[in-house]
Formats: sequence, structure tokens, C-alpha cells
Amino acid sequence: MKKASILMILGSLCLLGLFQFPLWNIMLGAPQYPEPLGMNIHITGIQGVSEFDLQNIDGLNHYIGMKTIPKAGEMWEFDIFPIVIIAMVLLGVLLGILGFIGKIDYRFFLGWFLLMSILGIMGMYDFNLWLTDYGSNLDPHAIIKVVNEDGTPMSYKPPLFGYKKLLNFDVSSMPATGAWMMFIGMLLTVIAFFVGWRCKNSVSSEKKYKLVTP
Repeated sequence: MKKASILMILGSLCLLGLFQFPLWNIMLGAPQYPEPLGMNIHITGIQGVSEFDLQNIDGLNHYIGMKTIPKAGEMWEFDIFPIVIIAMVLLGVLLGILGFIGKIDYRFFLGWFLLMSILGIMGMYDFNLWLTDYGSNLDPHAIIKVVNEDGTPMSYKPPLFGYKKLLNFDVSSMPATGAWMMFIGMLLTVIAFFVGWRCKNSVSSEKKYKLVTP
């Protein structure tokens, strides 16, 4: 159980990487931009991949009526997400310590993983809602108006995951370093659950063997 508890603690601490590295990355490439424009989504705000990327993206968005990229204080998510991550790190470390001293069993580790998974799904759902609003809620007085074949305004929503063609831009949206650290941390907590389960079954088998052995 001690090995499982150490894995639980390490897995929880991996989430702290979200304060150092971006969670998600969106890149926009086009012939007129030899160096693609990009933005990194952190849990505390949005930053450009290069110094002037956000400024250039906002400039392009202005012509088609898209909103400017929100700053940290303009989205409640950037205030709540850091608190949620810190809370989950502290909870995970606490569960690991309690498991190490034998106060709880391995099932609590799986409970942490399930809770973190639910929070992650909710976060992705919220992120997709923001992308939809960002790419669809356009200024009707925009300088450039592009419509679909049926006459409806074109949506410029970036993909949640993967690749999409938007006019002459190739747009990709992928998990960044922070997301991979979070995934690895969550995987470690699942491994911790199975290590704890295996440890308990081994102990139970040894006890049964001793009871039946004359």
C-alpha cells in the first residue's frame, strides 16, 4: 500500500505543471504568415506563442467581426481553474499520506481519479462553449462578411481537437505540455489504485494460506 500511496502523491503533484506549462495550444497557419500564429491556453490566461501573436490574431479577427481574445480578468474560468487544481493536488496528496499510514485503502485513489475526470470533462465542455461563442458570435457590422452556401454566416470556431480549414487558414488545436502532465498524473493515480488492489489481494491470499496450512 505504501508504493500505491507514493504513486498517488506523485500523480497529484503532476497537476502543478499546469501552473508552469500551457494546457492547450491553437495554431493558425496561412501563406501570408511564414511563421504560424499561435496562442497557448493556460489555466490562468491566454498567451501568444510569439510576442505579437495575440495582437496579430486580434487584428485579423477584427475584420471578420470576432471578439478580441479575452484577458485573464475577463473570464471567470481563469479565476476558478487554479483554485480547482490546487484543491485537487492537496486532496490527492492528503489521500496519499492517509494511505501511506494505513488510514484509508486504495479505493479512495480511484475516487480521486473519477472526480478529476468529471472536472476535466466539465472543463473541456466549457472550453468548447467558449470556442463556439468565440467563432460564431460575430459583429453584424464587420468589415468582411463570409457566408455559407445556404446564406448563413460562416462560423470561425477553431476545432476543440485536431485540424480544421478556416478560409485560407490551417487551424490546429492540440493538448500542450500541461495537459500531458495532467494525463500522466491521472494515469499514475489509476496505477496507484491497481497497485493497492493487488497488494490487498496478496495480503488476503497469504492470510488464507496460513489459515489452511496445518
